[in-house]
Amino acid sequence: MKKTALAALALCAMACAPKGITENNDMVADILGGKTSLDLSALEWTREPQSFEVKDGTIEIVTAPGTDLWQRTYYHFRNDNAPVLQMSTREKFFSFVVKTDFEQSHQRFDQCGVVMYLDSENWLKGSIEYENEEFQHLGSVATNHGYSDWATTAIPADVKQMWYRLSRRDDDFCIECSTDGSTWSQMRVCHMYEAQDEVRFGIYACSPEESSFKAVFTDLAVTECAWKAHDGQQPDEN
Repeated sequence: MKKTALAALALCAMACAPKGITENNDMVADILGGKTSLDLSALEWTREPQSFEVKDGTIEIVTAPGTDLWQRTYYHFRNDNAPVLQMSTREKFFSFVVKTDFEQSHQRFDQCGVVMYLDSENWLKGSIEYENEEFQHLGSVATNHGYSDWATTAIPADVKQMWYRLSRRDDDFCIECSTDGSTWSQMRVCHMYEAQDEVRFGIYACSPEESSFKAVFTDLAVTECAWKAHDGQQPDEN
């Protein structure tokens, strides 16, 4: 009877599991396998913002003043309080796409974009950071073992929408941007030392100074890795 009861419980658990989700609850693996589509309700918050909405394929975040992601370099402070909304996966090859709208950004460093946040000392982000009425910074930050860098290029201040594509190949990553979601430009290729197995990735928004704005995220998608293997010099044998 005990074995029969246990078997029945196991069958019930399988039947009650969300359709299309694997035993390990890896939504990315299921999307790539054609078993399901991206479910925004399955994403999880790291530091849930005070004001947000997730509805009909759109995510809206209203930033709070004094929120940021940065570790040590140059500024000699550690900021780790920006809202981050992510999904987890052990898939080693994939791309994640999102469109951002930041019409309301107006204060220095206001930003929203794509992120891969593992912990406070290991993360990667790509975004546009408002500077002034003339220009803003399109850039990315890679933080490994507690030290951030910042690579940027100046773009006009009237740019208020941008697409991002984050791609993974093992523990190497590529961030690209696009103004139309079709033609992509590389922003960064980097290695993340702690991204050897499961990673978490998604979106973020923050206002490091005394500011607040609404960031809007749409057209989120997970696809096969669009960052193809290098077709030139072959890897070293070791």
